[in-house]
Amino acid sequence: MRVVTAGIGLRAGHVLSILKEAMPEIEFVGYFDPQPTFLHMIGDDVPRFEDVPTMLTEAKPDLFFVGSPNAFHLEHIKMGLAAGVRIFTEKPVVTTKADTMALAALLAEHGTDQVMVGLVLRYSQHMIDLRSVMSKLGPIVSLEANEHIAPYHGAFFMRDWRRMVKWSGGFMLEKCCHDIDIYNMVTGSRPLQVASFGGRKSFVAPHSPTSNTENEIMHRKASVWESVDDPFLSDGDIIDHQTAIVQYESGASLAFHTNLNVPDEHRRFCVMGALGMAEGDFVRGNLKVTLRDGTLAADHDYTKMDAARASAHYGADHMMVAEIASFLKGETKTLPVGVVDALEAGLAAMAMDEARIGGTIVDLRETWAEFDSYGLRQ
Repeated sequence: MRVVTAGIGLRAGHVLSILKEAMPEIEFVGYFDPQPTFLHMIGDDVPRFEDVPTMLTEAKPDLFFVGSPNAFHLEHIKMGLAAGVRIFTEKPVVTTKADTMALAALLAEHGTDQVMVGLVLRYSQHMIDLRSVMSKLGPIVSLEANEHIAPYHGAFFMRDWRRMVKWSGGFMLEKCCHDIDIYNMVTGSRPLQVASFGGRKSFVAPHSPTSNTENEIMHRKASVWESVDDPFLSDGDIIDHQTAIVQYESGASLAFHTNLNVPDEHRRFCVMGALGMAEGDFVRGNLKVTLRDGTLAADHDYTKMDAARASAHYGADHMMVAEIASFLKGETKTLPVGVVDALEAGLAAMAMDEARIGGTIVDLRETWAEFDSYGLRQ
């Protein structure tokens, strides 16, 4: 299988390298990246191309990996679809509502099975085990969840190209679309109304490091393209904390909180159904399901996972790549998550930022009507 990539940053290098482990027959036949810092992860001898169209024409790939900064995804996906190449794109797929609808139109023409997407949490053992007991919970009534990341990671966002909404689409979209997607999955529906609040209060000048130890923490995760040095004085316009309240089409509700400056990070969820509840933490590695009569229906401890594999997205990176490899080989016909799911999660994240910025409750009925007009879910 011949593979090319637009972007060879750390994430692209990591996913492609473990895809090569899963499919030794893969040959990397080209890349496009003006600053290929992590090229060594797929091989320094991979041919370099000056633009994507030339790469797609001359390299004749079977798979096109889109790992470029988010704002370039639509352009690159469009080129891949025009070339008739199967695509894997990193999340978020696109960064604006207009781009979402433009891609929906392209997918209606070319087919949704042409594009796979890296919403890796759907592949996690947490979600596999949760899906297996969902019927025991009864109708989902309410949820509370969060994604809290450590200061070194938050500082990376404030130094990296992701700090600029024009490139990333905003923090909620860039980082939390995974979470929004899995709660769409859990409720079996999409957000109907959204309210949200947040801003930037931690990564500001008065809270700059006062010791070498703190300063080292803030530079632990390297950034490459369009980076700046100081996360507390950067020109970034993303937020560092946000809370969203969501009402779903199903009638369920969600309270979701994210923060970029949490020394003891966690990524927790609690799902309450009419007949039981499920609570878990991706970081701490647990999932417990309790029925309303007190019966413990499941109690999982994921901390004993193979350390090498558990180090990336709680083990889900290797699980995702294994399923994608089976899919590409024709051994399986479907994947746990598709590009339509990703676009719906993206629109929900965009609505959260619209609500936060405008100080209003955003109603998504018209958005879903427009999106559904492309007939992507049949």
